[in-house]
Amino acid sequence: MIPVAEFKQFTEQQPALKVLKPWWDVLAEYLTVAMLMIGVFGCTLQVTQDKIICLPSHEPRENVSEAPCQQLLPRGVSEQMGGLREVHGLKNNLDLQQYSFINQLCYETALHWYAKYFPYLVIIHTLIFMVCTSFWFKFPGTSSKIEHFISILGKCFDSPWTTRALSEVSGENQKGPAAGRATAIVAATAGAGPGKAGEGEKEKVLAEPEKVVTEPPVVTLLDKKEGEQAKALFEKVRKFRVHVEEGDILYTMYIRQTVLKVCKFLAILVYNLVYVEKISFLVACRVETSEVTGYASFCCNHTKAHLFSKLAFCYISFVCVYGLTCLYTLYWLFHRPLKEYSFRSVREETGMGDIPDVKNDFAFMLHLIDQYDSLYSKRFAVFLSEVSESRLKQLNLNHEWTPEKLRQKLQRNARGRLELALCMLPGLPDTVFELSEVEALRLEAICDVTFPPGLSQLVQLQELSLLHSPARLPFSLQIFLRDRLKVIRVKCEELREVPLWVFGLRGLEELHLEGLFPPELARAATLESLRELKQLKVLSLRSNAGKVPASVTDVAGHLQRLSLHNDGARLLALNSLKKLAALRELELVACGLERIPHAVFSLGALQELDLKDNHLRSIEEILSFQHCRKLVTLRLWHNQIAYVPEHVRKLRGLEQLYLSHNKLETLPTQLGLCSGLRLLDVSHNGLHSLPPEVGLLQSLQHLALSYNALEALPDELFFCRKLRTLLLGYNHLSQLSPHVGALRALIRLELKGNRLEALPEELGHCGGLKKAGLLVEDTLYEGLPAEVREKMEEE
Repeated sequence: MIPVAEFKQFTEQQPALKVLKPWWDVLAEYLTVAMLMIGVFGCTLQVTQDKIICLPSHEPRENVSEAPCQQLLPRGVSEQMGGLREVHGLKNNLDLQQYSFINQLCYETALHWYAKYFPYLVIIHTLIFMVCTSFWFKFPGTSSKIEHFISILGKCFDSPWTTRALSEVSGENQKGPAAGRATAIVAATAGAGPGKAGEGEKEKVLAEPEKVVTEPPVVTLLDKKEGEQAKALFEKVRKFRVHVEEGDILYTMYIRQTVLKVCKFLAILVYNLVYVEKISFLVACRVETSEVTGYASFCCNHTKAHLFSKLAFCYISFVCVYGLTCLYTLYWLFHRPLKEYSFRSVREETGMGDIPDVKNDFAFMLHLIDQYDSLYSKRFAVFLSEVSESRLKQLNLNHEWTPEKLRQKLQRNARGRLELALCMLPGLPDTVFELSEVEALRLEAICDVTFPPGLSQLVQLQELSLLHSPARLPFSLQIFLRDRLKVIRVKCEELREVPLWVFGLRGLEELHLEGLFPPELARAATLESLRELKQLKVLSLRSNAGKVPASVTDVAGHLQRLSLHNDGARLLALNSLKKLAALRELELVACGLERIPHAVFSLGALQELDLKDNHLRSIEEILSFQHCRKLVTLRLWHNQIAYVPEHVRKLRGLEQLYLSHNKLETLPTQLGLCSGLRLLDVSHNGLHSLPPEVGLLQSLQHLALSYNALEALPDELFFCRKLRTLLLGYNHLSQLSPHVGALRALIRLELKGNRLEALPEELGHCGGLKKAGLLVEDTLYEGLPAEVREKMEEE
């Protein structure tokens, strides 16, 4: 006996795969089960009952007709299948064993193969049908995609985010008096449209507008775990879509197995109809056993013929119905484009207008799912929507960055404003706008920032930094920031990416821009809009411009500080700088300058000039700085200056002179005539000595001589009694003059990296010098007298 359990593995599929089985596949499965039961029943009869029973025929061998079994029936009774007449034959000792032998021999030789193997043929055909139906679920090239898709589909269907997203876009996530009916609204999400579901609630909201703001939303917030799971689902769906849309192996495999089933159906139907009549009740058998048994002809009874014939007709009926389902499947496959799937109806119903249409295998699987339940496609579409994904990211951000956590990041910036700095976040948390005390907001490497209406809650906001964080600002918020924002910093790949709304902030006082400067941008409206910034006082532009943008001079009348950092690119056509009559500070950093621009000498209000990191070798033009009577700070550091001209003495009003990181070997004696000099930085040069005239700088408070080749210091240096900082580190000094004790105002002295063997005990006379301000090797410090060290270590 063959138990049905042996065939269970062929009929049993994973329950999850049912979503990819349309009704015709389900019907075909039931039909194959019925056909399998017919085959199993027939096989069971084959092994549990006698297959054939034979009786000897009395006709002589030469007179045996093709139907000897008819001779066993009397005339007039043969049609009515009456009793057998008495047969007179050869007497023999024919026993039961010989009859069994004849039965088996006739079964093998006389019975038609179709009648003999019918149950087995049914089982074989049915197994082939089963294999053809489920082959694409088992084939390695398709099963992996199907299992992955089914896994993602189930998670998307059951995800709490799907219910929340559909509720929001369908207008059913209302606020106000309807909060008590949250459960009913969420339950009706799948069936209700975006119109009627929200009409009643809308009327109530309009009637009581004050409750809209105060009451919480109907749908509860997702917890952190659910939000992370939904975030992972979005990533899986995105990758799966890219992978599956590349080919159509699933579609092709389904067509192939359907065509194979149709061909198999036609072949089975034809040969069954031809051979079904071969199943007969009486079978004539002729065997050469007369010498043993005395008979050569036998009439045999196929005991299961009547039942097999009925089973055969039933089986053929099932095969016909099965074939019709296969033909309908082919019609369905070819009468419509199954390699394209449109979410148009879902977009109209849910309001998610950004759900993309799909193609190839992805589209084919969605068509199959629609045959099972179209609700799956609707809920799955939520995870194809970028708007839905952005909402989820926003929700996760709000969970992660609570107002309490954000307040811990508040700190004072260099301007003393209370600043909140956020870096490398997937979005901007809405909770930021609950911190009304924020005065400065710094956003770095945050993509696609869209400021919500909640920005209007930051009533103290004065400074905004957008560093590689493109931001969109609604017009209503532009009005809010127009007179409120004072400082803005924008850093991007190209200056064309600077948001245009920046140039509409008419109350802006400082604008800092950083990005590449394409040649065509000089004529673009982006920087031309600078003329609208009537209150702008500080403009900083870090780029690679070939010349000063003409738009910069549009704000020349009120610009007080201009910083141009050109990243090493040569800056030409600087004559336009003459228009900056009110300019007080000018920075031309890394602009490839080889000489000091003559346009600078026309800036009568200039107080600070920074020419850092250029290619200056000669500064003979320094004499022209006498026309800049207000100039107090001159930074010529990080250049290639080899000497300072003697007419530096003309800069009597100069207070700070930076000449570090150059190639100076000597300083002019006339430098001592710059009587107003308070800071002199000549570190990182090649100085071997200092002129004694340096002692004339009676106002000098800060002197930096580090990283030079000084072997001795003139005693006149210690006449600068106002010196507070003296940096002598990393030179070739072998001793320090005892006159250092005359520098009573000294609070910082650097001596590390020299050849000193001892420190003068006169350092104890420097009352302001403490141990923290004395930078020297520990051994030299320990060599000072104990009372000097105790004095320095006093608080």
